[in-house]
Amino acid sequence: MSGQGLAPYACDPRASRGRLHPEPESATRSVFQRDRDRIIHSAAFRRLKYKTQVFVYHEGDNFRTRLTHSLEVSQIARSISRILGLNEDLAEALALAHDLGHPPFGHAGEEALQEALAPFGGFDHNAQSLRIVTNLERRYAEFDGLNLTWEALEGLVKHNGPMPPSQPLPRAIAEYVGQHDLELATFASAEAQVAALADDIAYNNHDIDDGLRAGLFTIDDLSEVPLVGPVFGDVAKRYPRIERSRHIHEAVRRLINVMVDDAVAESHRRITAVSPRSPAEVRGLDHPLIAFSDEMRLNDRALKKFLFTHMYRHYKVNRMTSKARRVVRDLFDLLLAEPECLPSEWKAQCDMAGSHGTARVVGDYIAGMTDRFALDEHRRLFDMHERL
Repeated sequence: MSGQGLAPYACDPRASRGRLHPEPESATRSVFQRDRDRIIHSAAFRRLKYKTQVFVYHEGDNFRTRLTHSLEVSQIARSISRILGLNEDLAEALALAHDLGHPPFGHAGEEALQEALAPFGGFDHNAQSLRIVTNLERRYAEFDGLNLTWEALEGLVKHNGPMPPSQPLPRAIAEYVGQHDLELATFASAEAQVAALADDIAYNNHDIDDGLRAGLFTIDDLSEVPLVGPVFGDVAKRYPRIERSRHIHEAVRRLINVMVDDAVAESHRRITAVSPRSPAEVRGLDHPLIAFSDEMRLNDRALKKFLFTHMYRHYKVNRMTSKARRVVRDLFDLLLAEPECLPSEWKAQCDMAGSHGTARVVGDYIAGMTDRFALDEHRRLFDMHERL
């Protein structure tokens, strides 16, 4: 291990590439701890409380939201990082920030915004996360955004791996890297890879939990799903009289542990094979350093296929997503045609932006909405009997 108990391939805060806008650093917090704290204190992070993971916020208090999901991802990311000698604070910051750019109503809202903004450069939630932390959060006197470190921005943008030159870039990312090179063609840091894998572990397992509790499928339906069925079966065998809610929690808890253990074991194997001596060597590899084993990747794929069929395309979810798409599209079409209906601070941005810019402002406004606010705004704008 090197500096602060970190492995040589970990991101050392003392060797950070710094911030786009130089500023004095804290005497009591590392640069990555400061990144994490700025994310937690941002308005975009608070709004995750009322943004959909799968179920709209009013459908039940026990279902995940973007906020609870992000907290669960951060816990898993810290645990894996600690075992592997990585920087827990950077992994945590990335886990907490990875969903900031999601619009209301989950994937349904994103699909609607993608369609609406297609003539104006499109919409991508990953690019929107970058836009939020570099521009849309306006809290500080000397700069827009949160002025996060290069390592945090790199990890946020390369959330799903390298972005080679042959790949068309979302507009927000292309605009930003023109002034601040995030080296898109390489892999991100090991900490960013941990955060991405932790995201996979969290949402798969917690969608099992939420789907079962919502009655979209049953424990018996899971019996043929590799890994998942046997784990639920083992719990039932060991505790034959266990109540259903405990059965679900016990099985999901075990599944998370199995996936974390597999990720740690496979990552250890890869680390031993290539012996990276610096974060730069991690970025320069032709494959991820942090990953599931081949067997677990197959299990992960089978679970995603099950959830796609039995949960994400369940008719109850389809009805909700159909309404959500209409709400987002209605709001976009109206506000683009009549930007004077926007709140004054947003209308002022449109006045300086031109027609293409107005579409981007409207997109930013809608993407920042919570589910609750989007429904209320739709009611205010389209219900003639609703008080303004």
